[in-house]
Amino acid sequence: MDLFSSLVTVILIGINIAVFLLETKDGGSTNTAVALKYGAMYTPYIRQGQYYRLFTAMFLHFGVWHLLFNMYALSVLGPAVDYVCGPVIYLIIYLAAGVLGNVLTMLVEEKKGRSSISAGASGSIFGLLGACLVLSIAGYGFSLRSILSTLAINLVYGLSSRRINMMSHVGGFIGGAAVMAIILAVM
Repeated sequence: MDLFSSLVTVILIGINIAVFLLETKDGGSTNTAVALKYGAMYTPYIRQGQYYRLFTAMFLHFGVWHLLFNMYALSVLGPAVDYVCGPVIYLIIYLAAGVLGNVLTMLVEEKKGRSSISAGASGSIFGLLGACLVLSIAGYGFSLRSILSTLAINLVYGLSSRRINMMSHVGGFIGGAAVMAIILAVM
């Protein structure tokens, strides 16, 4: 199973790269004004009715390393979930987890009374990891040890940097696990 065994993964990576190139051409992927223009997550704007940001933020990245790290993770997890679940369920998990990660971010920011600009595919990617956890528990051949060690590494790394939106990761993970559990329950 490799990257090119999953058309959905190739398309998602292509969309992320295309958006990154547009951001770069338009003033830079680390430019806050550019990020907001392209639909970065920002709770005050969402509360003003710009709900599309819960979706569009999944395809924006701050800098080339942010993009490369997320696309690498997607290239590893995406084909595995696609292989086991099929492209439609894979895409549902990916998109639902990304939106749910952003919703949790928004709710936590509102509760704390502060907002920041965030973006990235990591909520969706953590959703795929959550789906893998559920699949592992259900006996679909995913390594529980690998999933838990990946989670631990990302938890330590995420908590070590204030720039990482941990709520998106947590919300995406929970969302992906929940969607996968629901899908397995109705299958």
